[in-house]
Amino acid sequence: MAKRILTALIGAAVMGIGSQASAGTLDDVKAKGFVQCGVNSGLAGFSAPDASGNWSGLDVDYCKAIAAAVFGDATKVKFTPTSAKDRFPALQSGEVDVLTRNTTWTLNRDTALGFNFRAINYYDGQGFMVRKALNVKSALELSGAAVCVQSGTTTELNLADYFKANNLQYNPVVFEKLEEVNAAYDAGRCDVYTTDQSGLYSLRLTLAAPDDHIILPEIISKEPLGPAVRQGDDQWFDIVSWAHYAMVNAEDFGITQANVEEMKKSTNPDIQRFLGVEADTKIGTDLGLTNDWAVNIIKAVGNYGESFDRNVGPSSPLKIERGLNALWNKGGIQYSPPIR
Repeated sequence: MAKRILTALIGAAVMGIGSQASAGTLDDVKAKGFVQCGVNSGLAGFSAPDASGNWSGLDVDYCKAIAAAVFGDATKVKFTPTSAKDRFPALQSGEVDVLTRNTTWTLNRDTALGFNFRAINYYDGQGFMVRKALNVKSALELSGAAVCVQSGTTTELNLADYFKANNLQYNPVVFEKLEEVNAAYDAGRCDVYTTDQSGLYSLRLTLAAPDDHIILPEIISKEPLGPAVRQGDDQWFDIVSWAHYAMVNAEDFGITQANVEEMKKSTNPDIQRFLGVEADTKIGTDLGLTNDWAVNIIKAVGNYGESFDRNVGPSSPLKIERGLNALWNKGGIQYSPPIR
């Protein structure tokens, strides 16, 4: 009897897991008519609103790409600004459908927090920014410095590890909100600002005198930044992941916003399949989408290179080099699995 009861309980648990996994975020998103994205409350180049409340940035483009894939309309999005502390509860609770907010993929977040990561839309690393007046050329010269850092981030642990490993002393000046960290550094309450290096380029633009500050050469961590979704919904996980891979694949093929319609006439079977014009293609239906999902993404936000250049690269105020975020065949590690 005890064995039968135990077997029944295990079966019920498995059924519960199965029903949770089958709870379709895609269906929920379609029912409400938009994708709800958790984004940074204001990080130039990644996600920031203008004076009229219009959002732009690399992470914003990612969210628009998801909406374009699902609805064929990149405007069917809503943005929830989140801090480093409240971003994870927002995703866990279902307040947002996906977190597209410069978030580092770590083991703890991938397991204990109940999230799934896959695509990496920006390969980053933690760095340091200081005032030029300090005449510091290397992070190894920062012993005894007061360091501004945001709580609830991987940045805090990386900072502690780096200073300990190099036998350096420091005084952490910790704030919960990004705006508080920015204000403290700009006001001179700390000597050093540490966060992801891409964030430093962005934040430097907001300072009272941007040219008075330099970003030191050291990169002290690996920060693979990408979207996160809740575990238990493989279909939504796939859609969010392949939205990024579609943008990377488009750049690989030389498909842009300007030529995507013309590229439909290509005789290359891979391009025909990718753009949904091959007669027997199922790349869209396999995702639960229409076969022109990739075309809709490219029309909405362009390929990965176009989005990068526009938001954080040479066509933006940040002017960040592609570096690791160049395509795999151009010296970087951005790489899409085959879309076939």
